[in-house]
Amino acid sequence: MRQPLYHELASWYRLVDPPRDHEDEAVCFRAAFERAMEKPETLLELGAGAGHNALHLKAHFRCTLADISPQMLALSRALNPECEHVVGDMRTLRLGKLFDAVLIHDAIMYMTSESDLHAAVRTACAHLRPGGALIVAPDCTRDSFVEYVEHQHESEGARTLHLTMWQWDPDPSDDTFVTEFALLMRDASELKAVHDRHVTGLFSLATWRKVFESNGLGVEMIARPIGDEKYDEVFLCKKPLA
Repeated sequence: MRQPLYHELASWYRLVDPPRDHEDEAVCFRAAFERAMEKPETLLELGAGAGHNALHLKAHFRCTLADISPQMLALSRALNPECEHVVGDMRTLRLGKLFDAVLIHDAIMYMTSESDLHAAVRTACAHLRPGGALIVAPDCTRDSFVEYVEHQHESEGARTLHLTMWQWDPDPSDDTFVTEFALLMRDASELKAVHDRHVTGLFSLATWRKVFESNGLGVEMIARPIGDEKYDEVFLCKKPLA
């Protein structure tokens, strides 16, 4: 399913997901990588989107940023011109080189089947040097999922965005849930209303661990700051040296 938010509405994305909101978790990711290995220097981010994680990580790593959306990568190039950018699907991308660290942020949520999840983790492993580390940061798991509604207001120049995001699960028996985005976008005197539905994956902790371990990775949970002095848990995986 093509999401307008990542394509024809991409120019609005910085209002939907301000880069400042990624700073605290980027500090967390950097600390976890540095704890997992000695002096990591290179980082591949799969599903890098508009480059908001890389903005806070590029001072510490040589970053290669991959995403399936050319429009989102264009935003990232403007923000992170010193980083390498590659258009590619995290399920199939093969760059033919290895990195000290691999990061998959919330783009992992668009893996809606266990086979997709395996494919994304295989891609990460194919690009990870022995002894390297992988962080995977889903928004939630089946174990932590809750339905909620969130409202947001952002302005920049002549543009103003009002956003309502509703996360719900129409069918608890399957491996997906739905996030409904209702966007009111005003650019000077022009007003546009858009409804954008995102179907994303929802897997149990047991399934996540099975996927990582079946790909030869050791896995532990780390605490990630999510604002308002709250934390959730994401996955830190280690590739064996041999």
